[in-house]
Amino acid sequence: MIIPLFAALFSAVLAVPYEEYILAPDTRTLRPVLVYQVNGTVTDAEALTGDEPNGAVFDGPSGVTFDYGKNIAGLVYLTIGEISDPDQYISITFSESSLWISGERSDGTADSGLDEALYIRPSGPGVYTVPRERERGGFRYLSLAHNGTGSVEVKDVYTHFTPMPHYAEDQLRNYTGFFHCEDELINRVWYAGAYTNQMCTIDPRYGNALPFLRIINSGDNLTTPVPWFNNYTITNRTSALVDGAKRDRLVWAGDMAIAVPAIVVSYNDLISVQNSLDSLFALQNASTGQLPYAGQPFSELGIYSATYHLYTLIGVSDFYLYSGDYDYLTSLWSDWKRAMAFSLSFIDDSSLMNVTSPADWLRFGMGGHNIEANSILYYTLNAGLVLADALNDTTVVQNWTAAAAGIKAAANTLLWDASAGMYRDNETTTLHPQDGNSWAVVSNITDEPAKNLAISQGLRERWTPYGAPAIEAADAVSPFISGFEIQAHVRAGNATRGLELVRLQ
Repeated sequence: MIIPLFAALFSAVLAVPYEEYILAPDTRTLRPVLVYQVNGTVTDAEALTGDEPNGAVFDGPSGVTFDYGKNIAGLVYLTIGEISDPDQYISITFSESSLWISGERSDGTADSGLDEALYIRPSGPGVYTVPRERERGGFRYLSLAHNGTGSVEVKDVYTHFTPMPHYAEDQLRNYTGFFHCEDELINRVWYAGAYTNQMCTIDPRYGNALPFLRIINSGDNLTTPVPWFNNYTITNRTSALVDGAKRDRLVWAGDMAIAVPAIVVSYNDLISVQNSLDSLFALQNASTGQLPYAGQPFSELGIYSATYHLYTLIGVSDFYLYSGDYDYLTSLWSDWKRAMAFSLSFIDDSSLMNVTSPADWLRFGMGGHNIEANSILYYTLNAGLVLADALNDTTVVQNWTAAAAGIKAAANTLLWDASAGMYRDNETTTLHPQDGNSWAVVSNITDEPAKNLAISQGLRERWTPYGAPAIEAADAVSPFISGFEIQAHVRAGNATRGLELVRLQ
């Protein structure tokens, strides 16, 4: 009895805790789990689902939409059997939502319009794939369409999963942290967040090339599909954390402020975080200290963002907090201080930073003595003081401490609206933004606990059936900024309210 008992205990130790919630695959070869819909004549379409596929025949104009059961990413492969003649084509399109399923185009990656389909013209039986620059960053539905008059036999269709390129196939589900509670929805959200970050960790040679940046705009009404390419090298490393699996597939420091803590507590992939931070510091202006709004190729526009500049500095602080990598912090410290000096140069006689660039997270009206930007600066100054202490650098303490104190006092004097129980966006408006009020609590720029409670209540009163609106962005429901609102509710002592927003949004 001892040996079987030992074997059972050993097996239990090896089991992955809560593995039923982990969405990461255990193989990089992913096949559809079911057929969503069929158009025209397709014989045995269901035979192409599951792990033991058999052939399906597309006869005349016909198509199939397959469902992978969740968002995935990668390169599509087709195994072709018999074809009626060499003039047969199979088109490939993608969609994250069933609302955008089409046999002619994919959901869009540009600021407007839909993406062009990919085409395979088989010359005979064999395995065919799309070019590597056409790997799709995020999709659940895969549509194959045949528009000819002949027939094509497709014997297999699968996607090679490309996220987490630096992980071995059998390591994708090897989480180092786990979460479980009595609320099944919260459990699923936690693990979905971890998987989303894995999806956003890519081979940096295949970032978005942005071929239509500043050519196609969000207000354009496009009627023809748009070409798309994922073949821009965003950093010369093995992996990179980007803002989105499908778009933009670029390094944005603001998104890292949300993603990095979640990565640390789930699968702890700090090397990808470091690679992305390095790509931003490589673009720092050596004379002014200015950091880019985003990584390459977006950085080529030369846009400055007061907030995203600071998010990069927060990224270094977070990295050191979670890694304890003293040498890495030391290597960036002079650049970090130069970047902080650049931000502090915008503080005027009011003791607040005067924001001169509208660039932020696509909200409207960024500028002036903005409460969001000043709260982030206040937060970053205090993070910098912690880093300076770790490095025993006393040269910055007096200046940064005074600047932080001035920002806090001025924000509460000039921007606090006692009648509303919230901060104004700046002195010239009555708008009480989601981003700035959330960040005010997160940064502790508030000067009394009652303000935290008032802000939490004020933000809660604005919720809609779809989530927390950002009135500074025309009531858009932003998962990005709502991430900071959730933190604000928790820091205000309303953890229950924070969880309510997680469930709602």
